[in-house]
Amino acid sequence: MRMVERLGTLVSLNVALPVAVMHGSKEIQTGINKKPAEGRLFLTKTGLNGDGQGDLVHHGGEDKAVCVYSLAHFPYWEEAWGKPVEPGAFGENFTTEGLTEDALRIGDVLRVGTALVQVSQPRQPCFKLGLKHGLPELPVRVQENGYTGFYFRVLEEGEVGAGDPFLLERRDSAGITLQEANRVMHTDKKDAAGIAKVLEVAALSASWRETLSSRLAKLEAEADRA
Repeated sequence: MRMVERLGTLVSLNVALPVAVMHGSKEIQTGINKKPAEGRLFLTKTGLNGDGQGDLVHHGGEDKAVCVYSLAHFPYWEEAWGKPVEPGAFGENFTTEGLTEDALRIGDVLRVGTALVQVSQPRQPCFKLGLKHGLPELPVRVQENGYTGFYFRVLEEGEVGAGDPFLLERRDSAGITLQEANRVMHTDKKDAAGIAKVLEVAALSASWRETLSSRLAKLEAEADRA
């Protein structure tokens, strides 16, 4: 009998529908103000019932159906901000115990509730996270410290709820952690070999594949001219 490894727990389900907020003199739509939901929710290929995004160009879609953030990072932010951090503070749908960027690989497949999900990419926080907290520098700080969170795509739809365990169904054989993907995206941007290894992961999201493929092509062109 195969032993199934438990990687963590779903602590809070967080949802919000888009609302209008002011960004300077401009009105924008955002769904970042997630709040804990009661009971179990149905998880579809494009996200949780009752949830939505204000910018469907950069957020949502099947590669980014679920935004995930770990409680392990909350003490860091509580010290930095001098106040408690609540579930949903990072606009995440799943607040989890466990599931950190150094432990999960892109392409890992997990069971949660009756749904089957797959790690697709790290989260790239946009200006709306800074707007939510009144800290314009926050998205850059998140990228620099690597506490980005990440996204799941949904392989099998199903019901999920707080308290559900995350059970590892399959490890991705390429072995590229979210932490490593963050490194080549944000820190070591000219590491052509590292970028190439990330691009070998079949489960990598389309948006990250496009960005990193373009960057690698430029680096290779520069090397050819040198």
